[in-house]
Amino acid sequence: MNSHCVVRARVGSAILWLALLVALAAPVAPSRAEDGHQLWLRYPRLEEPWRSEYRAVAAQLVACPTGQTTAAGSEQSATPSSPLVVARSELARGLTGLLGASPPLASGVTEGGALLFGTPRSCALIAQERLPLRAVGREGYVIRSVVVRGRAATVIAGNTDVGVLHGVFHFLRLLQTHRPVDHLDISSSPRIELRVLDHWDNLDGSVERGYAGASLWDWKKLPDHLDPRYAEYARACASIGINGTVLNNVNASARILTRPYLVKVAALAGVFRRYGLKVYLSARFSAPIEIGGLKSADPLDPAVRAWWRSKVDEIYRLIPDFGGFLVKANSEGQPGPQDYGRTHADGANVLADALAPHGGVVMWRAFVYGRSKEDRARQAYDEFVPLDGKFRANVLLQVKHGPIDFQPREPFHPLFGAMPHTPVMMEVEITKEYLGFATHLAYLGPLYEEVLRSDTYARGRGSTVARVIDGSLFGYPITGMAGVANIGADRNWTGSQFDQANWYVFGRLAWEPTSSAAAIAEEWVRMTFSNDPQFVGPAVAMMMRSREAVVDYMTPLGLAHQMASGTHYGPGPWVHDNPEPDWNPVYYNRADSDGIGFDRTASGSNAVAQYAPLIAARFSNLTTVPERYLLWFHHVPWDYRLSSGRTLWDELVLHYTHGVDEVRAMRTAWSGLASYVDPERFAEVTRFLAIQEREARWWRDASIAYFQTLSKRPLPPGVAPPAHTLAEYEAVCFPSTEGYTSKTPACAPPNPVIP
Repeated sequence: MNSHCVVRARVGSAILWLALLVALAAPVAPSRAEDGHQLWLRYPRLEEPWRSEYRAVAAQLVACPTGQTTAAGSEQSATPSSPLVVARSELARGLTGLLGASPPLASGVTEGGALLFGTPRSCALIAQERLPLRAVGREGYVIRSVVVRGRAATVIAGNTDVGVLHGVFHFLRLLQTHRPVDHLDISSSPRIELRVLDHWDNLDGSVERGYAGASLWDWKKLPDHLDPRYAEYARACASIGINGTVLNNVNASARILTRPYLVKVAALAGVFRRYGLKVYLSARFSAPIEIGGLKSADPLDPAVRAWWRSKVDEIYRLIPDFGGFLVKANSEGQPGPQDYGRTHADGANVLADALAPHGGVVMWRAFVYGRSKEDRARQAYDEFVPLDGKFRANVLLQVKHGPIDFQPREPFHPLFGAMPHTPVMMEVEITKEYLGFATHLAYLGPLYEEVLRSDTYARGRGSTVARVIDGSLFGYPITGMAGVANIGADRNWTGSQFDQANWYVFGRLAWEPTSSAAAIAEEWVRMTFSNDPQFVGPAVAMMMRSREAVVDYMTPLGLAHQMASGTHYGPGPWVHDNPEPDWNPVYYNRADSDGIGFDRTASGSNAVAQYAPLIAARFSNLTTVPERYLLWFHHVPWDYRLSSGRTLWDELVLHYTHGVDEVRAMRTAWSGLASYVDPERFAEVTRFLAIQEREARWWRDASIAYFQTLSKRPLPPGVAPPAHTLAEYEAVCFPSTEGYTSKTPACAPPNPVIP
C-alpha cells in the first residue's frame, strides 16, 4: 500500500501559516522530543490511510476473560496479575496511541471490525473457532481473520495467557510497521524454550561490562519499593518473546542466595510473572561454605547435597516459578567442582538434583580456561566432550558463540554439534565489550545470524548451529539461548539508541533462529524511528554494514583479541606482559617478521580437528578456508596472495582502512536523515558516530603502526600512514573505563594523541 500525504490535525490559522513557512524553508523534523526510553514500543499516531484502515479492523475489543462461559460450561476469571490482563492493557495502550482512541470493550461481537483475544478456556467464542492451537504450544499464538456470528473479526488466541500476550504484541507490531491486517492467518511458536537475558549485575549496583549506567536492580530499596522500570523492562522483554532473566553476575556473590536477598528477588519475580518472565540466579559454587557454614563444597559430599536441596526448597517457597541456576565454575578463578577433583558433570548434577522436583534447570557455562601453554580455543571442547551424556536431564551446557570470548568475529564453537546427548544452548553477547562499548554503532544481528546459519556437519549437511540449539538435530529435551544483557539505568536503557536493536534482535532470533537479521532490523527501525521508506532504507543499510565495519577496523581477516588488556578499550596488538599468556594480544596474533596469525592446523595446535572432518579439512587448507577466518586458523606469510591478488600485508592494511571509510559513510548517511528523527535522538547518534570514526582511526593507525614494524613492508599506494608513532600509541593508557577497571595498577593519563 502506498503512503499518502495528509493533514494530521486541525490547527489554528497562525500555527498553520507558520508551519507552511517553515516547510518552504526546510524539511520539518519531528517536533516531539524523545530520549529513547520507550524503545520500540512507542505507538505514535498513525497517518492516514493506515489509521482509518486499522480502525475498521479494530472497531471494538472482545476479551471475555471475566464472566464469559466457555464451551465446557465453566467460568474463568483473569486475576490482576494475569498476563491476560496485561494483554488487554497493552492492546488498549497500543490502539489508543496508534489510532487515536481505544476501541470499546464489548462482551460479544456486535459489529464489524472486532478484535477477539483470549484462550479457549477464557472465551467461549474462541473455543468455538477450533483454531489450530495445539501446534503452537504453551507460549505460541494464532492470529486469524474470521467471521464470528456473521461479523468480521480478528482473533488473537493462545493456549495460555502468556501466549495471548505474545500474540497481542505481534498484532500491534503489524500495525506499527504498516503491515496489512485484513486477511491474517498467523501461527507462531518459539523454536527455543528458554530465551534468557543474563545480567552481569553486581549487588553493589555496578555492572561488569555494562555500558548503560548502573544496575537496573535497586537492591537497597527492594522489596518494599518496586521501581516502575521493572514492569517496563518485563514488558519490553515480553514484546520480543524473552521469557527469562538471570538477575546477577556470573561472577556471583553467594549473598544473593541468603534469605534477605531472596525476598527481594521474589518481589521482582512478582512483577515479571505478569509478563511471562521467569527469574533465574547465578549461583556461586562455594555458597555452602560462604553462607552455609560448611567446610566443603564438594558436590559428592552428602552434607553439601543436603544443603543445596534445603536452599532450593527455600527458594521455591518464596518463588514458586523460579527458573533455576546459571553457574560459572572453574573459570577465571571462580570456584568449582574441579577444586575437589570432581568433574563439571558432578558439579552441575548436585544442583540439578535439587532443582528437578521443582521443575528448575541448571545452565552450566562452558566458558572455561586456565593456565595452559595449549591453545585456549581448545579447552572447552577438551573438558566437556568426554562428559557428554553424564549430565542430568535438566542441565543445559551454555556455550559462547565462538571458542574464545565474544570477539567481533569467530568461527562457531566446535562444541555445537559435538554433544549429541547433552543439551547445548548458545550464549551471545548483547553488551558490546569487544565491539566499541555503547558509542560504536554495531548491529549484532548479522553476527548472530552468521553463527546460527553455520553448518556443523555433525549429521551431514544442514546440521546448522540453529538446529543444534533448537533441539531438532539431536532431539534435546530442553533448549535455550542466552544473551549477556546491555541494559542499565540509563534513560535509554542501553547506553545508545542503536544498541536497543541488539536487545531486540536477540529476542526475535531466540524465538525464531532462522529469521533474517535484515528483516528484523527493518522491523526495529520502523517501530523505533519511522516508517518512511526514505528513512528506513538508509538506516537499515547502516545497521547491516556496521558490524563488518567494526571487524575491519579492529580484527580483520580472522584476527582476535587485539584489544587493550583489562578494559578491552582501544587497540593493544603489542601487549605481551600479562601474567597469563592468553590475556596478551600477541598470543593471538603471533605476528613476527615472517607473517601473522595463529596456526590451528595439524602443524600447530590442531584445534581445527575439533570440527567435523569436512569442516576441518576446509579450515585447514589455505586455499579453501574462508578469508574471514584466515588468520584464526593459519600463520600466513606477509607476501601471501589472497583471492584479490593482493598480498596479505596490503589486504590487511586495506581492511583497516575500509573499516574507517565505512564509519565515515555511515556518518554521511545519518546526516541526511535529520528530517525524519526527533532532534534529541538524532543529535545523540550524530555525536556517537563522530566518536566511532575517531576511535576507528585510532584502531587503524595503531594497528598498522605496530604490524608494520614486523612486516617491514610499505603501505599500499594511496593509503595514508598512521598519524603518530607506534611509541605514542603504545603510551596510551586508560586507568578505568565505563564498565570495567584496568588490572594495571600504574597507568599514565590518556595520551593526547587520541582524539
